[in-house]
Amino acid sequence: MKIQKSFSSSETGTLYVVPTPIGNLEDITYRALKILESVAVIAAEDTRNTKKLLLHFEISVPLISYHEHNKLSREEQLLARLANGESVAIVSDAGMPAISDPGYELVQAAIEVDYPVVVLPGANAALCALVGSGLATDEFLFYGFLPRKKKSRVEALERLRQAKATLLFYESPHRIRETLQTINEVLGNRKIAIARELTKRFEEYIRGEMEEICTWAADQEWRGELCIVVEGSQETELASDEKWWETFSLKGHVEHYMQTENISSKEAIRLAAKDRALPKRDVYQAYHIDKE
Repeated sequence: MKIQKSFSSSETGTLYVVPTPIGNLEDITYRALKILESVAVIAAEDTRNTKKLLLHFEISVPLISYHEHNKLSREEQLLARLANGESVAIVSDAGMPAISDPGYELVQAAIEVDYPVVVLPGANAALCALVGSGLATDEFLFYGFLPRKKKSRVEALERLRQAKATLLFYESPHRIRETLQTINEVLGNRKIAIARELTKRFEEYIRGEMEEICTWAADQEWRGELCIVVEGSQETELASDEKWWETFSLKGHVEHYMQTENISSKEAIRLAAKDRALPKRDVYQAYHIDKE
């Protein structure tokens, strides 16, 4: 067990996780500017983008790149600075570092060696989109970017299909049409909101039902990263005394899955065992003995 008292004196430096504006520079906080001015170095996802931000606010702290392709090699350098008593700020191009952006590994590494990690509050596209969607906010699940390949995308959505929580996704303009189509195929005609260009001049929310938005989206020219907010599952769970498979024998249970889902006996045995909370070997044995 480890307890961090964030503002107690420390012999090491502090790693500050600093959110930056997602579009509107006025969303930077006074505290974020103060921290960025005070640290020894700023680790940035793209130093060119961060340099523009620092120039705007007349901050001249040195920058070092920290992104998906060099994060492991940079980690050792940044931890060494912290060990020497230098504080480090990590920023992404926009929003909260480590949320669909680099940062998680560095935070984890600092915690492992007991260096203080202080996270500042600030702009986040997913939460803005959630609140502005008009969908339920009492329970939500942030997924980030869905897989690029359709098979993997379908598998990810299948795992989320029964979730009652409102679902949050990020997507690029190049994949938005096919992603919406896959969501519609797997999750069905739910309520949905798409938020684009958040906090910018052309901020826009598109709200409606999945089928109508899929049809409308096909002819649109999409720009800027998007947030997709999808209503959680409204399906009613079966009561414990209404299990659909109770009238089936073990053999019949397995064969039902094989026929309806077009899957192998091995996979059908696994599903039947899960339904009945039985060891797979028991279902396997019963199925093959009954076949003989």
